[in-house]
Amino acid sequence: MAEAHEFRVTTTWSGAAAGPTADYRSYSREYLVAVDGKPPLRGSADPAFRGDAGFHNPEDLLVAALSACHLLSYLAVCARAGVRVVAYEDAATGVMKLSDGKMRFTEVTLNPRVLIEAGSDEAKARALHDAAHELCFIANSVNFPVRHAASVAEAGDGDR
Repeated sequence: MAEAHEFRVTTTWSGAAAGPTADYRSYSREYLVAVDGKPPLRGSADPAFRGDAGFHNPEDLLVAALSACHLLSYLAVCARAGVRVVAYEDAATGVMKLSDGKMRFTEVTLNPRVLIEAGSDEAKARALHDAAHELCFIANSVNFPVRHAASVAEAGDGDR
């Protein structure tokens, strides 16, 4: 693997079309994130910060990035270890609160529910969440705990 990877995005305040930042209450928080070759992502602030609840906010995206990174790391370690995953779903939660005088994330908990193919090793599948956590680039980049409370079950005939 290369020693460094670079990721480029362009973030544009699309809310400017609704008017300037005349005062805190009135300006639009809508923005557009563009990555070459990918669909644009429309976002806004969280409603608690006067944003539009119909758009993704940065807080949602941070929790989603942690969840997706764990998913992809987990699938990779399972594939390498011979654990055949047939389904995966995570209902992740992030907690943000005032800490040391700053609003910040204080923790994220991942709650992956994993279904493995009959005959796969359930204990190994459970243990591989720790390995996935160690590999997750995003979890390795944040300054708050990222926990996981995973469940693993073996698929039956009607589970796929």
